[in-house]
Amino acid sequence: MGKPFASSADLGEKKQSMEVLAEGVYALTAEGDPNVGAIEAEDFLVCFEALATPVAAREWLARLREHTDKPIRYLVLSHYHAVRVLGASAFGADVIVTHDKTRELIAERGEQDWASEYARMPRLFKEPESIPGLTWPTATFSDTFTIDLGGDRGDLVLAHCGRGHTEGDLVAWLPKQRIMFAGDLVESQAALYTGDAFHLEWSAATLDKVASFGARTLVGGRGAVARGRQEVDAAIGQTRDFLAVMLREVGAAGSVKEAFERTHRALEPRYGSWPIFEHCLPFNVSRLWDELHGIERPRIWTAERDREVWDQLQP
Repeated sequence: MGKPFASSADLGEKKQSMEVLAEGVYALTAEGDPNVGAIEAEDFLVCFEALATPVAAREWLARLREHTDKPIRYLVLSHYHAVRVLGASAFGADVIVTHDKTRELIAERGEQDWASEYARMPRLFKEPESIPGLTWPTATFSDTFTIDLGGDRGDLVLAHCGRGHTEGDLVAWLPKQRIMFAGDLVESQAALYTGDAFHLEWSAATLDKVASFGARTLVGGRGAVARGRQEVDAAIGQTRDFLAVMLREVGAAGSVKEAFERTHRALEPRYGSWPIFEHCLPFNVSRLWDELHGIERPRIWTAERDREVWDQLQP
């Protein structure tokens, strides 16, 4: 028997932790499940990420409502992946914000990605019948998008740091508090998913830009909140190292199967016990093999292609 497909056998509930990062700044982490957050403005809320279904999102919002009853004006989505966006209808936000490229990717491959992620990570899709359809942004930007939080709360700056985890990632930056919500551009004690990535750009210029903000607290896409410069630097460094090892090992291989074996052997001692490592690695290697062999934009993942790559690469 081979390994269970992707995260299909990961059915145990994860413990959620609600953390107050600063006055009016919240994060919900869950042992390697996707992280979400919220920022209080003077008279409204900005929520960051939407989870995979409206039912899952409403559970998060119930936790948030223990702290604030302000209306949700903005829902910010860091990128297009289904587990980040399909719960959006639960928020009732006035404005849904993404990068320009995220809107394009939803139009190009949103339906296929939904089917792909549901098959890979069924536990995250609580009551999938509650999803009304694809999530469409109502405001997009190319470089930065600034939200005035009012009073003495300062600004929330949404920024595109370059191509990385996807073509359209954004980060949410609170300069006054020096807190960053980095989406899946950075993971803290969790493995990377790079199946839709631009590894060369992500590992260099994009992470350089993320680091240049000088965050003192960083919420990655998965894993624990990084607190203090040492932990923030470690999270960015872990992300960079993971990518560097992949680039080295896949670049030295003569076939995609050899690339997977080399990469697994090199990464497993440090990262093998971290969330979603085994799930992601076949898809990661497949995409990087394509990238290094002239396929610049990621091919669209479908449920059928997922199975083909898994069967080809996982022992």
